[in-house]
This record gives sequence, structure tokens and C-alpha cells, in this order.
Amino acid sequence: MAAVTFQSVSKIFATSHGPFQALHDVSFEIAEGEFFGLLGPNGAGKTTLISILAGLARASGGSVTVMGHDVQRDFAAARQLLGVVPQELVYDPFFSVRETLRLQSGYFGIRNNDAWIDELLEHLGLADKAGANMRQLSGGMKRRVLVAQALVHKPPVIVLDEPTAGVDVELRQTLWQFIARLNRQGHAVLLTTHYLEEAEALCTRLAMLKHGQVVALARTSELLAQASTNVLRFKTDDALPAGMARLARVTGRVAQLPAKSAAEIEEHLAALRAAGVRVEDVEIRKADLEDVFIHVMETAQDGAAALAAAAPGREGAAVPGVEAVR
Repeated sequence: MAAVTFQSVSKIFATSHGPFQALHDVSFEIAEGEFFGLLGPNGAGKTTLISILAGLARASGGSVTVMGHDVQRDFAAARQLLGVVPQELVYDPFFSVRETLRLQSGYFGIRNNDAWIDELLEHLGLADKAGANMRQLSGGMKRRVLVAQALVHKPPVIVLDEPTAGVDVELRQTLWQFIARLNRQGHAVLLTTHYLEEAEALCTRLAMLKHGQVVALARTSELLAQASTNVLRFKTDDALPAGMARLARVTGRVAQLPAKSAAEIEEHLAALRAAGVRVEDVEIRKADLEDVFIHVMETAQDGAAALAAAAPGREGAAVPGVEAVR
């Protein structure tokens, strides 16, 4: 049995400008015990899909199940099996951390849960904040409590929607160590994140969304294997030649150029010298998930017709320039 299934899920919102389709026929499964990543730019439909999974929104078409329970027809059973960490910092300011977790346990019919609550507090670095009122906590500490709330009933499926957005490095490390441990114990994890190095390190399989459509679905290792290019990385204070600038990914002083071979790397360097561009800290690295993601997003075309040949939502679905995975 799959931990989660999305079958031909569509979502249409009514707006002042007419209907807006946020999701188009999204289909994929997450296996029991799998660490699965859902990636996409802002507005791709990730949070809408998670809202449907959590029962906070209703799909316009298709179906979603959690451990075989339909999230609409059998909502109570599906929700019992799901732990969701939302993007927003939502909390009750009138209770302490421990009281918040006891109340959350009660929502799921769980009593005498203090042993597990103590373990959550310890592993999430909240033990010394157990008696603190929620409104006294920093934003990072509040986010830790949200994670604890999602895990208080030991759900077999854990959904993390941008769990480390805007939080410190310490929390990120603490959180991933604990979530990785739960995953090894058999919990399925669905993660959305803009930190692609996290997805690359943690997720065994990935789906990428653009404009509400699946444009890539494969194992992380297979997606990385398809990116056969190297990347020439350097720093410069000078403007790149126009043709090179169109290929480069530039962040501040750092420029990165794809290169398929040693000869192409030398061509890039020769072109930079010829243009009078002064470079420093030159290095060559293998392409990473961020390079693959940018390529997929740039190559994917708008509209359902552009994805017809790619069989969206099926294992191995891809876009032109990213071969199908079997």
C-alpha cells in the first residue's frame, strides 16, 4: 500500500478575473517509508496540493489517499495518519509549550503522552522552553513547536511544508537529524523546500511542479545522473559577454557556467580573457540538484500540450532535455 497517492488531482479557484487552475491532473505516489521531495518555484501549486492532502482544501477533480483512506470520504482516518508542519507560524498564545503539545495530543484522542512529548522536546531543542508561554518564543522556537505538534501523535506520514524557511542553521541540523531518524523507523516524509541542497541530501525521489503540472518525477540519483555537465564557477567584478551572460547563473560576484567537457571549459575561459573579464577563485564542480532544477524549470513549456509527450505524473515524466527515467 502506498503511504500517499495523488490521482489526477486538479484544483480550480474562482477569482475576480475568472477561474484559475492551480493544479492540472497531478498524479504520483509516495511509498511507505519513503523520503519524497516536492519542488517548484513560488506559485507552482505545492502548498495547494498539501492543503488538499491535509483536508484544508477540496480538489476540483481527482482523488488523494493516505494509507488507503480517501482524504474527503474518510477524512478522520486520513487525518489521524498525517502530521503536517505548515509554512505559517500558527499558535495559541495562551498556553505553554508543554500545554500546547498536550492539547494537540488530545485532538487525536491520546492521553498520558508525556513520555513522547518529553522526547520531542529533547530532540527538537525545546526541553528548556517546556514551561514558556508560546508568545514568549522566538520565531525559530515557534517553528520547532509546530514540528513537535505535527509529530505528537506519531503519524506514519509526515508532511513538511518549507519547515526550515527563515530559521537558523542549528534548527535545520537538529530537525533533519530527528526527521531522518523517524524516516529510518518507517515514517514516510513529504518535503517541500527552496533549499535544494536539503532535498538533494535527504530525498530519495523527487517531483517537480511548474504551473500546477508535474514536469519531472524520478529518483534523485537519476535526475542528478542526467545532468552530465560540469559547472565552471568563478568570481568577477566585470560584466560577462552578452552570449555568456545568457548561459550563466550569477549571484552577486559569483558566476556559474555549464560545461559539457574540458574543451568547453577552456572555451569559456578563453572567451572571458578575450573580453577582458578578470576572474578569481576559479573552480570546476559537478552539477547539483539546483542546476538540474533550473534546467527543468527553464525547459518546461507552459500549457498541458507541452507536457503531453512527457506523460506528466507518471514515473519517469520529464521535459525536453531531461530524458525519461525508467
